[in-house]
Amino acid sequence: MSSLAPPGAANIRRGILWMLLTSLLFVSLDATAKYLTRRYPVAEIVWARYLFHVIFSLVWAAPQLSVVLRRARFGMQAARGLALVATTGLYFIGISTIPLAEATSIQFLSPILVTALSVPLLGEQVGLRRWIGVGVGFIGAVIIVRPGAGILHAAALVVLASSFINALYLITTRVLNRTDYPLTTNIYSAAVGAAAASLFLPFGWVTPDLEGWLLMALAGFFGTTGHFCLIKAFAAAPPVAVVPFSYLGLLWSTLYGYLLFGDLPDHWTLLGALIIVGSGLYIFYRERVKKQELSPR
Repeated sequence: MSSLAPPGAANIRRGILWMLLTSLLFVSLDATAKYLTRRYPVAEIVWARYLFHVIFSLVWAAPQLSVVLRRARFGMQAARGLALVATTGLYFIGISTIPLAEATSIQFLSPILVTALSVPLLGEQVGLRRWIGVGVGFIGAVIIVRPGAGILHAAALVVLASSFINALYLITTRVLNRTDYPLTTNIYSAAVGAAAASLFLPFGWVTPDLEGWLLMALAGFFGTTGHFCLIKAFAAAPPVAVVPFSYLGLLWSTLYGYLLFGDLPDHWTLLGALIIVGSGLYIFYRERVKKQELSPR
């Protein structure tokens, strides 16, 4: 039967598996951070998450470290790192209050926002159908956030802000992929994140015990390996083929939320998540169709 598989099918399957692992690792990071917010300030958790990310990344890149560190667009790398740490900080603030599944659902808006922001920032053309997909995605986010519904949904607005900044981070990633090594981007983003977060440490510090340090190191490990798996997913298959499988992060976040925190998403969150996921999948579908139309026959 394998002889009947289209060319590249094995690579796409491998890319999908890497993406499934990526989504599990990133949600594991979020769950660890949410657990830590019970005992430690958010700025401290963000700082430790990136500190250990830097350590693990340097060990990973050791054989080619001199080349990796020299070949970089430093200004763009700094901008990407600041966008990433801002995304992380706001997201961790949000998940300290709202359930993981709700926060994950809102964060799914980021790829949709990339489509909208690619027009003014990258000069790309987006057709009417994809704009409709963007608009539908916003409707899903409004259903989840429900502005004016109380303090829980004020925290949801913080997560919504993090999804906007995350979209900027994804766009700078796309730009840097044209010139810089993935390892370069990984290390510099983590280093900028650790440096930026350290500025806030004097305003609140709780000395971690052994369990705290281990969990913070685990968060850094999840972040580092998550980025590694994401790189492997995109190396194996086109993003349009694998990114839709990142939406299974909603399943992981629901499981973590229930098992660790006793949280389950309400019907409004599920409805909004389904709308966001549906609009995201439609946008990816339209991008694939557009690329096929533009490709030479």
